[in-house]
Amino acid sequence: MQKFAALFEKYQAQTTPYPMGIEIIRAKDCYLYDQNKKRYLDLVAGVSACSLGHRHPKVVRAIKKQLRKYMHVMVYGEFVQKEPVLLSKLLADSLPNPLDTTYLTNSGTEAIEGALKLAKRVTGRSEIVAAKNAYHGNTMGAMSVMGYEERKSAYRPLIPGTLFIDFNDFDAIDRITTKTAAVILETIQGGAGFIQPKKKYLIHIKKRCEEVGALLILDEIQPGMGRTGKLFAFMDHGIVPDILVTGKGLGGGLPVGAFIASQHHMAQLKEAPSLGHITTFGGNPVIAAACRATLSTVLNSNLMAETLEKEQLFRSLLIHNKIKEIRGKGLMLALIMDSPEATQQLVKQAVENGVLLFFLLFEPKAVRISPPLTISKTQIKYACKKILHVLDDLNC
Repeated sequence: MQKFAALFEKYQAQTTPYPMGIEIIRAKDCYLYDQNKKRYLDLVAGVSACSLGHRHPKVVRAIKKQLRKYMHVMVYGEFVQKEPVLLSKLLADSLPNPLDTTYLTNSGTEAIEGALKLAKRVTGRSEIVAAKNAYHGNTMGAMSVMGYEERKSAYRPLIPGTLFIDFNDFDAIDRITTKTAAVILETIQGGAGFIQPKKKYLIHIKKRCEEVGALLILDEIQPGMGRTGKLFAFMDHGIVPDILVTGKGLGGGLPVGAFIASQHHMAQLKEAPSLGHITTFGGNPVIAAACRATLSTVLNSNLMAETLEKEQLFRSLLIHNKIKEIRGKGLMLALIMDSPEATQQLVKQAVENGVLLFFLLFEPKAVRISPPLTISKTQIKYACKKILHVLDDLNC
């Protein structure tokens, strides 16, 4: 049989002309292994998705337990199934009021679609205010609130009625009006380079939404699940969104998304028309079991508190003249290099040295560091030593 790399290129749809092309045969904890048994320390975690690393025993055990009972049995919202019910309850118990009702989806981008639909349904309005350089997913609705024209111009026309403002621009907040159905923001801008909100920015956004009757949607698909030291990053900012969107790290390595709101708001999807949002596999019991095991482990361990200690360790060790800045919080960090060429070479050479790094969507000078929350301090020291060694040898 042809080598899998050739089959991959021939039969599987490609997303770039230059995929990394590592053939993975096994993954465990914070390591990936290729067909040559080479080991890679994973500082990407499936782009912030594998919160507990790879094949965490509690997640695997939960999956196997559910597999012995049943897998998919019915479209979302019809049958009572233990795991999605208990997951939704655990989310409600872990979140402030009024975020007590969860709609489970297949992915983060689908959850964004549901959140936007819900906001329009609740308010009866159509205008959405989003941030420049925002990334919320790649379906048509999510792309409509993506604030980066270069990535979406090839797919127009998109959904009309989106107004873009600069993230962290206090003066632009007045552009939120009584025409606005919702403001959608990433709690930390991901693709733009892990940019955090300025002090009280989200408080002012929330206050303006309340003044004009708009809803605040916060996209925590990437920073959520303890990655910034709290279960969700908004918990450090003194506000509660009207709709919270999560995904990625909730799944323990399986695909998931969710949007969470008050029961009062979420009830709007039940009638006039009924089936306001439909999904076949959302709330899949096997995935819900993995999610509940992941969330329970994050909540009942020291992992969240340790992310801030691990952040400081990364910051203390990654000092180099080619690193101009380290952005982000917790284990959602971006090295801002002195040139895009340095970024490209660092990622490429680090992989060759057994440390997996990756890029960000919009910031060409950024190198992603978003390892599993379970990464040890010894592993961090090892990774930083390798990164600094690569930087010393760069020829750009």
